[in-house]
Parts: sequence; C-alpha cells; structure tokens
Amino acid sequence: MRGQSNKIDEGVSSMRRFLILALSGLMGCLAFSPEAMAGGPDPADYPLRVLIFHYSARSRQGRESKSFSGATDFVDGEGMADVFENGTPESFLFTYTCADALRASTGYETVPARWKKRGKTVEILLPEPGKPWNNLTCELRAETRDGLAFYWKDGKMLEGAAATFKDWMVKHQYDPEKGKDEPVGTESVPIGNGESSSQN
Repeated sequence: MRGQSNKIDEGVSSMRRFLILALSGLMGCLAFSPEAMAGGPDPADYPLRVLIFHYSARSRQGRESKSFSGATDFVDGEGMADVFENGTPESFLFTYTCADALRASTGYETVPARWKKRGKTVEILLPEPGKPWNNLTCELRAETRDGLAFYWKDGKMLEGAAATFKDWMVKHQYDPEKGKDEPVGTESVPIGNGESSSQN
C-alpha cells in the first residue's frame, strides 16, 4: 500500500515538473514574439501626422565611431513636409540628423508625430528597418510657414493657402489624424514622390 502511494506521489510530481517545463517554454516563446518585443515610443503619444513631400539625405559616420562594419552612424538632410493638427495642414521646411534615412511619403501616406517644441521641433515616429514592430523617433528641426500647405497637382509639388488644401481635404474625406489616409473621388497617388538623396 505504501509502495503504491509512493508511485502515485512520484507520478504527480513528474506531472507537475512536466507542466512547469511546458508552461515555462510557452512563456519563453511569448516573451520573444515580435509583439512582446515591440519597443520604443507608444504611437498613442503621437497625435499629429506628417506628410513628407521631399527630402535629401547625406550619410556620415560619427568621429568616434567604434563600428568597423562601415555602417552609417547618422543621416543628415533637409526637406519639405506638411504637419496635420486639428484637421488643418501647415507646411514646414526641415533639417534633421537621424540614425536612419527618411523616406518621402507615397501618395498621401503620413507618419505619426508630435511637437517637442511647438513650431520649432517636430518628432516623428518611424518603423525600424527590418523590424516593423519596433518604432524609432527622428526629430525634424522645423521652419513653419504660417497659413500655407504643400500639395500635389499634376505631378508637381506646389505650396498654397492651407485653407484651400483644408477645403480639398473636407471635399475628399481626407483626414490622416482620424485614419482617413486615402482621399475619396480623386486619384490618390500623385506622380512622383519628390525623393532625392546623395551619399557623402
């Protein structure tokens, strides 16, 4: 009877060990899933949207770089963009120094943003190359152009009254701050995207 009780205790103990190992393995897998590993800033903290019409990029390495791979440490550049705030577009010129190169928006695509210093520095949120679940930030030093907005017309980038662009946004139900990223009733992708780059 005692021997049978010991066998039952050993069986229960083995089952517990098995369950603990199985649960530990499952927790380990979940901990290393892309969603769980997602890091960086929270997109909810970036209520504005930025549409990048044009940019230039010059890659460089820091003077005290310890990388022997030849990888770029920083990318410098400048460009032109619109920031959307409270349903209103405003154009701005910018310069930047970031860890990764920017890219011009395709069509009417925008990226999340927030002001770090109103009218002077806007921080945008970008997916990390090769790791789209991870977010990186880049600060754009902005020179805002009060009452103006950039827009596409016949494949050309123009700048005009922000009020006119806002009327167009209402007419075509385009409001990137509310997830309405594709205009209705018009060609949604302009000809060209204004990108240019050079390597130094």
